[in-house]
Amino acid sequence: MPHASPAGTTPRVAVVGGGPSGLIAAETLAAAGCAVTVFDAMPSVGRKFLLAGRGGLNLTHGEPLAPFLERYGERRAWLAPMIAVFGPAALREWAHELGVDTFVGSSGRVFPTEMKAAPLLRAWLARLRAAGVRFAVRHRWLGWADEAAGALQRLRFATPDGERIVEAEAVLLALGGGSWAKLGSDGAWVPLLRAAGAEVVALQPANCGFDVAAGGEAGAGWSAHFLARFRGQPMKSVVAHFEDADGRRHERAGECLISATGIEGGLIYALSAPLRDTIAAHGSAILSLDLAPGRSEARLACELARPRGSRSMASHLQGQAGIKGLKAGLLRECLPRADFEDPARLAAGIKALPLKLVAPRPLDEAISSAGGVRFESIDDGLMLRARPGVFVAGEMLDWEAPTGGYLLTACFATGLAAGKGVARWLEGWRRGSVPGTGDNA
Repeated sequence: MPHASPAGTTPRVAVVGGGPSGLIAAETLAAAGCAVTVFDAMPSVGRKFLLAGRGGLNLTHGEPLAPFLERYGERRAWLAPMIAVFGPAALREWAHELGVDTFVGSSGRVFPTEMKAAPLLRAWLARLRAAGVRFAVRHRWLGWADEAAGALQRLRFATPDGERIVEAEAVLLALGGGSWAKLGSDGAWVPLLRAAGAEVVALQPANCGFDVAAGGEAGAGWSAHFLARFRGQPMKSVVAHFEDADGRRHERAGECLISATGIEGGLIYALSAPLRDTIAAHGSAILSLDLAPGRSEARLACELARPRGSRSMASHLQGQAGIKGLKAGLLRECLPRADFEDPARLAAGIKALPLKLVAPRPLDEAISSAGGVRFESIDDGLMLRARPGVFVAGEMLDWEAPTGGYLLTACFATGLAAGKGVARWLEGWRRGSVPGTGDNA
């Protein structure tokens, strides 16, 4: 157990990780009267936050809370109480207090009026510094200097000037998941927490693209001809569906993008979790694309059966079915040549073009990651049961969500919850007695 506090001593808290989870925790702890230092491995904090907002910071989502919470799947019950405290409405109000107004876009996504992340981060860091929060950058966490569970936390950091030992009464880890390693989220904390007794589910890619086996041949990928013409091109107005390993049907409308090895984009990211799990269970997944959502298969078959005379098949497809460009190229890539001579089979291919997906793209390419510290191994204050005084938040926890503002919202909500958990736990430190493991709600 942490040592008793000398009279009048301010508890020190080390927040390791300068993303949204760590920063909102630092803000919460500073308000609770703690001496807070934020440590980050990068030269500045909030780097992934800034990059995510480069094309427009999707802060949260404007849909009602019930469907919003459903986006967290199996971890809904764990996250719901935290999001109820600091959810979309509270997050927008928090931004407004920083001088950043927000609006709800046509898709329901919430953005700052100026769209960018930088103005919000600048205002936030200024407020944190005014509250007494200190920052130590270029500090890469290496673990603990000792393994005496529950003792005063002695943390090891690699710095440009050599290794440094930092002491604190409590530690809040907000190191992110395993995607975008160049911005600091490299998952290097996994073995450190496992060694400390935490249960950690292996990190996996989430909101990611997938490799295809074109033509049904495993590992074949796209043909050189197809890639030369269509790599990087978006495919709009399609509906994708597939059955997962348990026979459940998943369907989503949207647009996707042809990548060097397969397919990616918003439509694919929305289905990435069940696609990834199906591939893990069966070795592959068959994703069917409806290239003409506004037309029935029977109508397409009838229209394609009309005589085309001297017109090319490309002209016939465009004139009768509205299929051209990338969609026409994808049909050529994936369907047998004989199907183009049979209107019924061609219509079936347009309505359910099968893509065999054989692997998710590597973790470091993913927008986010799944896996992390199991909720069962932390208490209600997000403290590790195996290591009192150590709290975790954000993507380090075992949850995942689609893009659309859900990721950031949960990062903020868990960061705030962990900050409050630390503050409650430290109340006992102030009195000279601190509870060990267990719930501290």
